[in-house]
Amino acid sequence: MFLRAIILIRHSTYSSGKNVVANFRTIGKGASVKSVIAIPTRHFGITGTLCRANETFDDFRAREEKKEQEYVKQQQASGAAGTSSSSQVETFSSTSNDQQAPDPDVERAKEMILDAALAFVQSHGWSKQAIAKGAETVNYPSVSHGLFPRGGIELVHHFYKQCNLKLIDYLKQETADLERVPNPSEFARKAIEYRLRLLEPYLKYWPQALGLMALPPNAPHSLANVLTLVDDICYYAGDRSVDFNWYTRRIGLACIYKTTELYMLQDSSTGFEKTWKFLERRMEEASLVHDFLVKSEDATHHLQNAVGSAFTTARNILGLNFERR
Repeated sequence: MFLRAIILIRHSTYSSGKNVVANFRTIGKGASVKSVIAIPTRHFGITGTLCRANETFDDFRAREEKKEQEYVKQQQASGAAGTSSSSQVETFSSTSNDQQAPDPDVERAKEMILDAALAFVQSHGWSKQAIAKGAETVNYPSVSHGLFPRGGIELVHHFYKQCNLKLIDYLKQETADLERVPNPSEFARKAIEYRLRLLEPYLKYWPQALGLMALPPNAPHSLANVLTLVDDICYYAGDRSVDFNWYTRRIGLACIYKTTELYMLQDSSTGFEKTWKFLERRMEEASLVHDFLVKSEDATHHLQNAVGSAFTTARNILGLNFERR
């Protein structure tokens, strides 16, 4: 039998809602006409429960309010559990980050990249571009500069660290056969000259490096580099004092080093002759600075505390200790 259904939809509006009336007419042999009233179905929650046709409005409202209350309770319970778990995750994460030591393989790769990047400072300055070029030189992708989120300042600090290590090797060689340095002032002058000569290949771009080191986020590490430098010079020059002289010598030497460094940037003489003469004059004046600093007992006490804290902080920033071999 072939059936053909004609659906006629009529909408009637009542105060409680809408009913859909579907009239199905079957045409064929022995067919009869049937009228069916279809009650629209609604789904609630995730169980797909159907609203009964004979349910009163009050029953419907009571059931929905009950479901709403259950839903609110579930949300509150899940929210509390989520907050607790996230708090535990954050605590664990912060603890893990604090205790996690740097990966030696990653540190070695970073050292290789920075060493290679120094060759590109003259063409790209102290920048991420130089680091990217260095990474390509040692067969790492150029995006490896992402290992250095602070950018060019990390290349500057690396160079400063390498120069300080070379200075220590120089100081050890100079004092290897000596029980005592005969002229500590001359020894310190030569050490400063040696250290400044290491800047010559990058002197044209050193003002950029000084600008990066002077930025507030970079200043603590930069200051630590300078304080460590002069501390090493004083130590190998034979300074084993435990009184205020320990501090005044290092303050004076740090001032001499930085002023000579700035003078060197503007020196156009052959072999930086004017710079080394400037250094000699500053060393001669160092004794006068020392005498001035130790005249006042109050100034001595406060300066001793301040400088002592500064040198300790510098060593901690760089991860160094005071043991020398």
